[in-house]
Amino acid sequence: MSTHISVPPQQLLERILTLEIVRVTERAAVSAARLRGHGNEKQADQAAVDAMRRELNKMPITGTIVIGEGERDEAPMLYIGEKVGINAGPDVDIAVDPLEGTTLCAKNMPGAIATMAMADGGTLLHAPDVYMQKIAIGPGYDRNVIDLDASPDENIRRLAKAKGVPTSAITALVLERPRHADIIAAIRSTGAAVRLITDGDVAGVIHTADTENTGVDIYMGTGGAPEGVLAAAALRCIGGQMQCRLILDTEEKRERARKMGVTDPKMIYGIEDMVKGDCLFAATGVTDGSLLSGVKFRKDGLIETETVVMRSVTGTVRIIKGEHRQIEKFHLD
Repeated sequence: MSTHISVPPQQLLERILTLEIVRVTERAAVSAARLRGHGNEKQADQAAVDAMRRELNKMPITGTIVIGEGERDEAPMLYIGEKVGINAGPDVDIAVDPLEGTTLCAKNMPGAIATMAMADGGTLLHAPDVYMQKIAIGPGYDRNVIDLDASPDENIRRLAKAKGVPTSAITALVLERPRHADIIAAIRSTGAAVRLITDGDVAGVIHTADTENTGVDIYMGTGGAPEGVLAAAALRCIGGQMQCRLILDTEEKRERARKMGVTDPKMIYGIEDMVKGDCLFAATGVTDGSLLSGVKFRKDGLIETETVVMRSVTGTVRIIKGEHRQIEKFHLD
């Protein structure tokens, strides 16, 4: 005779995190890692998407993709509105970026990750795959130290004052894009340093929460909205401040946003606006980076992975190092 043990929803959500969500990002990372350095971004992204979808559809959840990837770049998608899971278990919102840093993976450069966030149903921001203005800092500061509407140099001065250091002691992380030339110039005009990255602004935002080890004090610039929500989910777990605004610069984009419930196209979103409920975040390294080690394919057939997994309610951060055997069955177990 079997005994059914009732698990409260929050504990079930945590169980899904610890026993299942890691597997999802691990599988996506390994599938992408097999194509590191092959020069084909879309093929690597497709491999990560397929693996992530396959694992999500094994999970005991009633899940909806509310933040997907790929529309803007015409890449393969886990599309917004897609239903995943076995249609049993808690209703959850899911944000995904199966391969953040497709170029990094294709060129076998540092910092590519597979990442996703999961939250109670109806609590993640529903947003189209458009660009988003972003600014973020780590924990430990009074509220409203940063302001998305303030100039980059003003934000540097405000952060330096809050930190009690000269502006020359501040390092800002910025995506290396032509559109950021004015931001970079304004930051440097204060004497602050700029660290440029080619891709990977989810990890970039997370770096602000660990300044002592990363050397990054603030993140600024424009990137994808999916990555913005994923980064907000991570900061919701580990602390920090973030402000974002969707860039809805065409009527088509504004209409898409309206259909998703965005009533104010100029709204500035804080972390709590983007991630309202209990939130889970996971990321697995694809290539070696400052956040995570990449997938290792050993000669003895062992596959090694490293994953960070976080939960907002408890503030728990776990680093999970996985060893995977039976390579030929890796996608099935």
